[in-house]
Amino acid sequence: MTQLTLDEKYMRMALRLAEKARGRTSPNPMVGAVVVKAGKIISRGFHRRAGEPHAEAMALKKAGKAAQGATIYVTLEPCSHTGKRTPPCTPLVLQSGVQRVVVAMIDPNPRVSGGGIKSLQKAGIDVIAGVLEAEARKLNEAFIKHITTGMPFVTLKIAQTLDGKIATASGESKWITGEKAREEGHRLRNINDAILVGINTVLTDDPSLTTRIPQGRDPIRVIVDTHLRIPLHAKVLKRKSQARTIVATVAGAPKSKIKKLEAVGAEVVTVKSAKGRVDLRDLMRKLGNMDIMSVLIEGGSEINASALKSGIVDKAVIFIAPMLMTGRDSLCSLGGVSPVKLSQAVSLANVTSRFVGQDLMIVGYVRRKNA
Repeated sequence: MTQLTLDEKYMRMALRLAEKARGRTSPNPMVGAVVVKAGKIISRGFHRRAGEPHAEAMALKKAGKAAQGATIYVTLEPCSHTGKRTPPCTPLVLQSGVQRVVVAMIDPNPRVSGGGIKSLQKAGIDVIAGVLEAEARKLNEAFIKHITTGMPFVTLKIAQTLDGKIATASGESKWITGEKAREEGHRLRNINDAILVGINTVLTDDPSLTTRIPQGRDPIRVIVDTHLRIPLHAKVLKRKSQARTIVATVAGAPKSKIKKLEAVGAEVVTVKSAKGRVDLRDLMRKLGNMDIMSVLIEGGSEINASALKSGIVDKAVIFIAPMLMTGRDSLCSLGGVSPVKLSQAVSLANVTSRFVGQDLMIVGYVRRKNA
């Protein structure tokens, strides 16, 4: 087995370790580390959540003196700056006596980018970067977006029929997709910091927007409500969940309603208006400032269309049920006004698909027009 193959083998282990903390580290990245010496794994570690030790610190502490002369595999460049709650990892690596550091990707954080590697190289440590970089970047796609733009990574999730419908003419939508697809939807909630819906979804379905899987974590609930029509008895306002509820509105919203919402524990955020509605881009900026790194949109027809049109969507996850609803009066998954030209349609790249139970799950990344 070549050195490159060995490096990839151990880096895959580190990536799998990092994956264990998916949805738990925000606003930090997911990071895994493996210490190897003479072909033997000495120790492992991964960053569990913000405020807890970083992956390198955990792995090196477990390794102790055995780290002398070893190789450490890290999915992200060791940090060289002091964070809000944790010290830098580069000094720990230097003190450990490791001989070689293999990194999957350079930290996109402008405060770090390349700094950790330079410090290690300056101290005479052999550093290899870029091993399984594509996999590492995909793992931390939300962190990369947030740290470089200040905006959260946005996933649009749609459950529809084969002909693109999400509800009958009477509004019935439960359940278009099967149980397995719904479980997958709850896993998406579990790994995202926040879930966003429009006020029409709240008025029609009165959802709880919680995660119903074992050891699941409820995301922050974000309700887009221009005119503050949300009822005070809505399930998302009840305190059965530990998750925060944020109601996004615009200037001029009734102050009396704001006070009532705050009285029941909701946070009311005022954002810019775009054509009389909540400006979704401005909302994303404000959520990003709150250290919300990833947002899952589970809206209705209009919020789905608005999100795509505003350019905030990074990834689409579409569950397609083997069902034809037919009829012009049934509700389409994407509302709004159709583009005049085919070239104005939203294109997806890096598309993958698989069956989840009886339903087809399609995942694709929104292709930017200037990309």
